[in-house]
Formats: sequence, structure tokens, C-alpha cells
Amino acid sequence: MRPSITFFLVVFSFACPVPTQAADQPNIIVILADDMGYGDVHALNAKSTIPTPHLDQLAAESMTFTDAHSPSAVCTPTRYGLLTGRYCWRSSLKNGVLGGYSPPLIAADRPTIATMLRSQGYYTAAVGKWHLGMNMARHPDNPRSEKEPWHGDGNVDFAKPITDGPTTRGFDYYFGVSASLDMAPFVWIENNRFVTQPTFEHPGSKFPAFARQGPQSTDLKFDEVLDRLAEKSSSLIAQQAKTDKPFFLYLPLTGPHKPVAPHQRFVGKTKLGPYGDFIVNVDDTVGQVLAAVEKAGIAENTLICFTSDNGSFMHRRDEANAKDHIDDKTIQAYRADSHTANGIYRGTKADVWEAGHRVPFFVRWPDKVHPGTHCEDTICHADLYATAAALAGATLASNQAEDSFSILPLLLGKQPAASRAPVINHSAAGMFAIRDGNWKLVAGNGSGGRQSPKGKPFARPYQLFDLTTDPGETTNVISQHQDIATQLETKLIKIRESGRSRPGA
Repeated sequence: MRPSITFFLVVFSFACPVPTQAADQPNIIVILADDMGYGDVHALNAKSTIPTPHLDQLAAESMTFTDAHSPSAVCTPTRYGLLTGRYCWRSSLKNGVLGGYSPPLIAADRPTIATMLRSQGYYTAAVGKWHLGMNMARHPDNPRSEKEPWHGDGNVDFAKPITDGPTTRGFDYYFGVSASLDMAPFVWIENNRFVTQPTFEHPGSKFPAFARQGPQSTDLKFDEVLDRLAEKSSSLIAQQAKTDKPFFLYLPLTGPHKPVAPHQRFVGKTKLGPYGDFIVNVDDTVGQVLAAVEKAGIAENTLICFTSDNGSFMHRRDEANAKDHIDDKTIQAYRADSHTANGIYRGTKADVWEAGHRVPFFVRWPDKVHPGTHCEDTICHADLYATAAALAGATLASNQAEDSFSILPLLLGKQPAASRAPVINHSAAGMFAIRDGNWKLVAGNGSGGRQSPKGKPFARPYQLFDLTTDPGETTNVISQHQDIATQLETKLIKIRESGRSRPGA
């Protein structure tokens, strides 16, 4: 049995050479929380009263990236960017997210991190929330249901196989749910089959355990989902640690995204209600997976990275925001004075503001990554692809991972041979921003998400912020630095129109 190296990753990349021998290939594990804000982890927010001991320990043993960003401020496009190394707005999805019944977003011939790693000899598995579309069999009387893709019955024949999903996008194994846990169908999927048949109709529920109406099976209970994902992941880790093949485990969690439904053993663990308790539940899930790595005897050669797909949906009291399925009374009850889920950053999930896409990012790799260190370089989840390729000894072709840059040099305490291209931020409504050094230009006149004013993409006046002196984006300085704004706008246009930000044809 070869010495195993596990890599808990989350989204990042800058191109660079790495180990090429099979014995040096690390196992790669990506843990992607769903809607966990920068301030939800105590190690990043000293004022937080929510205990996150497992994530705090991981941070202490890791390199912390303090300027890490999701490619988008919402779910689907971030997952697309993570798995393809390509910004999602280059695909057919220009704004918003997919639903639980949506067809595949990733083109059949589009390379993914899973197909790339499998070509390098890896066993590949995904456990958790997919949310990138899959082709489900429909009843013949209405094969293309007109039902809204986020709820309803979808006219799905649950007895028939799924013809296009994770196992046709590079994964040898899949277990999870089709989309966010608040979207129907509420039925477990394993590989290309539904595990059981739905036996009742979920009527829909309000915040905090918000979920839409749709078919549900009795073996899928919202408060038990995280434990089920941890159990499946732990089993896979134990199995693969006994083989000669390196493995890639992509673990997109379903929390703390709505429905906010902490398991009973976590209820009351905080004074912040269901949301605080659910953060503790997510932390415990990460702890279960880390314990599985230790038990399998592969921790010493394991690179672990944890991150989130976007910022938290929780608002601050001092901000005027959309209700997003939450009534005024509940907003006041759960928008706790003593906890800022997105830290010092402006806005919330879906916004082009920093709170929408600046996320926790920890990478642990004993004997390779110096523990307790911090990296201030700006990185993006799309960088995961090129980083994994470097770790596996793969060479990227020009038609893959067009926006991915390996961060392996940074992990090893070195600077990349070439600078990373500016990072592009994208909101739920399609608002663009470009980040280059300390400067951030928002190509629009609002948040592009949930916070007012929402504004419109490419509607002037644009907004320019110096994040070194103004990380909270309180002051638009475009009138004082019009030359910088013009330079950033030119770079944004070039990256959008060229089809790539990584050098290549």
C-alpha cells in the first residue's frame, strides 16, 4: 500500500510544476460549506460566541488565506467554477442558480477536476449537494414538465435511472441530493439512481427551517443530512486508504444553508438560536471527517482545505436588506447583535460586496504547509483545478481550467513564477466586479444581489474601493481615481471577451 496523502481542498489555483511520480500524488479532499460566512468561524472572528473547535483547530494547523473568494456570491456558479476552473458566466448561466430538477449545466465535453484527476489515476467521489443539474427520467405523459424547477413534483419517474449527472462528469461514485436542501426533490441519490421512492409531499415551510414544497422520502430528514454525509465520507476515506490508488473526495455540505435545521444534539448549544446551533452542527461534521482521516492513518500525508461556496445569508442589523423568505419579526430575532456572520464585510450572500464572496479558506498539509501561517494573496475557488493538477502531476491543456491558477507555490511558502490575473467577482443578478491588488471596481451601481440598492449591471456610476484602507467598502473613491477605474474596466473587458484569464490560446 502506497503512502497516502490527503488533500482537503476547497476552491483555488495558480499554475506551477509539482510532483509527477505516482507515489507523490496526494489524496485530495475538498470540503465546501454551503453559505458559511467569513465571520462564522471563531478563528476568523474573535467576537463570535459560536464555538467552532474543529475549524479553529484546523485553522491552527493550516495556512489561512485571508483574501480568498468564491467565483460567485451564490451556489451553482461557484460549484461550476470549482469543478471546471472556469468562471460560470462564460457558460449558459449568466445569473441566478439552477433548481433541483434542472438539466446539467456543465457541458458533456467540458473537462472537470474529476475527469482530470481520474486520468491521472485517481479514484474520484462526490458526497453532498450537487446543484449543477442532472437529467432525471420524466413520466411519458409530460416528459418536459412545466413545473418551476425549484419546487413541485417535477414529473419525475423516481424508479428510473438518472442519465446525466455527477457520474458522467468524472466521478466514480456519488451520494447526495440534486440541489440545495431547500429545493425539491427531497430524495437521496446514489450514483445514477434514487435510493428510495418519495412517500409524501413536503408542504413547504418557513424560516428558519425554510424549504419549498415537493416530494420527499422518509429516509431523508433535514436534521440528519449532515451526519449522513459525514458517515458516507468517513466510510469512503477508510476504504480508499486501504487501496493503492490516490483518491479525490469532493464534499459539498448542505449547511448552514437553509433549511436551518440543526440536529437535536446541537439545539441550544449557542444563544443565537437555530443559526448559531447549525454552525456548531457544521463544525461537528467537519470534525467527523477529520477524525476519519486520522483513524485511517493518512493524516500525516494529508492536505486539508476547507472553504465555503459564498458568504452567509444572515444580515447585520445596521443594513437594509431584502427579506428573502423571512418575515420582519424573524429577521430581528435571528439577525443577532452579538454575531456578524460575514465579519466586517459589507452585504450578504448574493451581493457583489465582499460579504457575498469573501470566504473562510484553510489548507493543512503536514510537513509541507507551515501551520499557523497566513497568506494575504487574493485567490479564487476556480484556482482549485490548477492546484490539483499540479499536485497530481498533470499538464493543463488550453481548453480546460481557463481561469485557474495554482496556489501550490503559496502553500509551500514561495511566490508563483507569474502573477495571478485579477479575480472577477460576480453577483446573483450578474453584477461584475474586478479585484486587482488593493483595488476593487464594481461595474454597476448597486449590490447586484439582496442588499439595497440592488442596482443594475454596467449601469453607471461605477464604484471603486481601496480594500486596504476600506475593507468595509464604505467610501466610493472613483472620482479621485478615475485613471485606476479606467484601467480596471479595461482589464475586466479583456478577461470577459478573451474567454480566459489563464495564459493560453
